[in-house]
Amino acid sequence: MRKEFRAAFLGTVYGPVGERVRLAGERGPAPTWARGEWAVVTAWNPGGRRVPEEANVQAAAVLLARVRAAGLSPLPAHNGEGEWREEALLIPGARLRQAAAWGADFGQAAVLWGAGRRAALVWLNGEGVVGVERRWVRRVGPGSPTSHP
Repeated sequence: MRKEFRAAFLGTVYGPVGERVRLAGERGPAPTWARGEWAVVTAWNPGGRRVPEEANVQAAAVLLARVRAAGLSPLPAHNGEGEWREEALLIPGARLRQAAAWGADFGQAAVLWGAGRRAALVWLNGEGVVGVERRWVRRVGPGSPTSHP
């Protein structure tokens, strides 16, 4: 994992509109979707390099099809904000190995996987998992305290 990636992943927000979260070192207000196992995965901008929007949209469609083929019902989400906002999927019921495989297949540096309000930032190298950082998810946005890691 590159240091700039780590800072970006730890400093961003994740999840669907209305229930966004940050990764935190301690417990805080949790979103309603943080129950059971879940993952946040994107197919956008593999390797942290910008690609044309058409390529991102096509990759996202393939990811969505794979997730649905696994019998899961993902929700639209996004990672980041502003210039680096990327479309993503919040996938209730996703297993860690599934999330890591999808992220690796789409060239992602990391995926977010969780069980309840506990989260793991799962670092990838294209072949599989190379590291895990355990955190909490903490809700941010209107009506909740803004939290930083």
